[in-house]
Amino acid sequence: METLRKLGLTISLFLISFVMHAQNITEIQAAFSKSYIAENQKNYIQAIDEMKPVYKAGDYISNIRLGWLNYLAKQYGESITFYRKAIALKPYAIEARLGCIKPLSAIENWEKVKEQYQEILKIDPLNTTANYWLGVIYFNRKDYKSATNLFEKVVNLYPLDYDSVIMLAWSKLNTFSHTDAKLLFQQALIIRPNDSSALSGLQMINKWLESNLKSSFK
Repeated sequence: METLRKLGLTISLFLISFVMHAQNITEIQAAFSKSYIAENQKNYIQAIDEMKPVYKAGDYISNIRLGWLNYLAKQYGESITFYRKAIALKPYAIEARLGCIKPLSAIENWEKVKEQYQEILKIDPLNTTANYWLGVIYFNRKDYKSATNLFEKVVNLYPLDYDSVIMLAWSKLNTFSHTDAKLLFQQALIIRPNDSSALSGLQMINKWLESNLKSSFK
């Protein structure tokens, strides 16, 4: 009899837990649904408010959602806080780090943006988004060698991606790899005919070649 009582108590507790969980899930789903509707109407503050009753600090999805909504509401500090909580909960989740980059970029904290891209590449060395945009950061800082290494990874994966090809071409040109740069500018013109950036790069290479040719005859 004692065993049956214990079994009955265990089953009762399980059923109570199951019902409570089902109720919680229903409430969360309803909150997200209302939040999506408000977001689609561009009422971002309301979308945030709809999430508050079901928000839990230890819930990855809620933190991601509030990070995104606060970014849309231009509340960048709050957005970064929520994204960082999500990153702490799931350190290998690339989406959380890419999300965090948005508010960091909005406040132009490029050093922190760079750190997030570097963390992504530790997790996924061939992540094209991280390689490309980290390459752009290095290029803008005139660290053309580092930029070249990153753009090359993307071009090797996507040889017909214009943005990566043209950035690699300019990086090669700025490291005086004129032969490689010329081939890449020509490749860019195949992808995007009459592209002004590629034509400008080829013109610079031709001028450099003419200048060196004249110098050799002096």
